[in-house]
Amino acid sequence: MANLVDPDRLKLIRARARPEGMFLHEIAADEVKDRLELVNRRFTRPAVVTGFPDPWRAAFPDARIVPDDELLTLEPGAHDVVIHGLSLHWANDPVTQVFQCHQALEPDGLFVGVTLGGQTLHELRAVLAETEAALSNGLSPRVLPMGEIRDLGQILQMAGLALPVADSLLKKVSYADAMALMHDLRAMGEGNALADRATKTPPGYFDRVVEAYENAFGEGGRVFATFELIFLTGWAPHESQQKPLKPGSATTRLADALGAKQTDLPD
Repeated sequence: MANLVDPDRLKLIRARARPEGMFLHEIAADEVKDRLELVNRRFTRPAVVTGFPDPWRAAFPDARIVPDDELLTLEPGAHDVVIHGLSLHWANDPVTQVFQCHQALEPDGLFVGVTLGGQTLHELRAVLAETEAALSNGLSPRVLPMGEIRDLGQILQMAGLALPVADSLLKKVSYADAMALMHDLRAMGEGNALADRATKTPPGYFDRVVEAYENAFGEGGRVFATFELIFLTGWAPHESQQKPLKPGSATTRLADALGAKQTDLPD
């Protein structure tokens, strides 16, 4: 199967990222820290997998930082928590990425992943598609497709993690216009690294995009863009963890628990 993402192009785009574009990573790192504080445990051997080490190193100075390469340089069973820092959406094989993080955990170690979700840049996707269709009667891949929360949550189970949980956080960011948004995406290192990306742009395309974005998503002289951060947590299995009951193994009837009268249905 062909790769969705061009790794060489992704490296080039990330090399052009700038410190002022790292605000989403800073938000994500703060949210991860908040989630770790809610866990009744002190983590002493953290690791962070990310394509942008600086903001994550600032947030977790004691963590081992490793790049989000196809093969992660993590030692099996060496960590009590592994964080995948806002890079999973660029993985050609996200299940294998999370599985490798699982392998790096000790039993009952915690995996925390944060990635961009399907509502991210839904405004820009709509405007780009509408504009290109009007100018060229066709569509080209211009924005990375991103997973929905239910699908991303299933990755945890596929990677063998226990007690999986997925939740999301929406952030609305305002810009002067659509071009300012696209410049900001370049500063974030979130440009178009799709393997099948568009190589030609119709004449007048970006002028039309700016106008259409303002008409559809402008307010008070600004335009707005949505970013969805999806947080994934799961545990390396351990015998001390709670286990779900097998179907039919309950010892208390639902009717008894609710104090209701049970009515048997006819065969």
